[in-house]
Amino acid sequence: MELSLSPLIYVAIFGAVLLVIQGLYLIIFGKSIEHDSKMNRRLELMQKGSTKRDVIEQLRKERSVHGSGSAVPLLGLLEERARKGNIAFSKQSLLLLMVGLSVFSFVMLTLATSTEPPIRLAMSVAFGFGGVFFWVSSKAKKRVGAIEEQLPEAIDLMVRSLRVGHPFGASLSIAADEVPDPLGTELGLIADEISYGRDASEALAEFAERVDLQDLRFLAVAVGIQQKSGGNLAEILDGLSKVVRSRFKLFRRVRAITAEAKWSGMFLSGFPIVAMLMIQMIKPDYYDDVKDTPLYLPLAIVVCVFLVINILYMRKMTDIKV
Repeated sequence: MELSLSPLIYVAIFGAVLLVIQGLYLIIFGKSIEHDSKMNRRLELMQKGSTKRDVIEQLRKERSVHGSGSAVPLLGLLEERARKGNIAFSKQSLLLLMVGLSVFSFVMLTLATSTEPPIRLAMSVAFGFGGVFFWVSSKAKKRVGAIEEQLPEAIDLMVRSLRVGHPFGASLSIAADEVPDPLGTELGLIADEISYGRDASEALAEFAERVDLQDLRFLAVAVGIQQKSGGNLAEILDGLSKVVRSRFKLFRRVRAITAEAKWSGMFLSGFPIVAMLMIQMIKPDYYDDVKDTPLYLPLAIVVCVFLVINILYMRKMTDIKV
């Protein structure tokens, strides 16, 4: 029995694409741009001797790399994910990276496999564009999840500071110094902007829209209402902290309850792909008898379409909204 290593080569090339993206990102921008260190990036820049104004300008420049989005659906979705993940690559750089990695994948597929040129071209484009989109999406999901988890602790720090008499801007700055990235740098930048005269609720609302996080919108609304109508901000934020923790606890409970269904959906979606790859590895000539028939290509396209529909439908069924 002859084994084909082509599926493993495809997986290895896709993994190499992801490693190239991460390597280029770290080489060009450095580790600190990852926003996941114990010391937040704002404090690190200040320790290097930068003034507060210089730090504000640099951080605002970094977070304004990606605008409000593009009219092209896929490109707009990529920009939205890049904005959530605070990716330092610009839109043009990401597109150039997609093209470059597609060429890289085509060269690797040419050297490592004997696949026909049209198939190599299609797979290389899928690896290049899909690899960049997957990398950006994973960064965005990781960053938003970290901000969501750090937010209750940051609100508690603000509540303690407010109760001992600090103004809101100073309380925000204290919380920013204590909370690690990614939330620490964002709160510190907002505190600096407030000290230069920007409206607090406006800055928080802009941050909430940029990362698309409902709990941050609650914080912006609470601060805005207190500014307009007065009241005990410490008590308001203390109640908000309890609400955020309860929501986070409920989300985790829902994830635990639906975990079995999600894994079943992932298995049912991925099993046909795994079966096809195993058949290709164990018996590469399995489909040789039908490849030349006129119905082979149309039926293969129909199977792929149904497979995609199955994956999307299973994902929708297991995506529980709370």
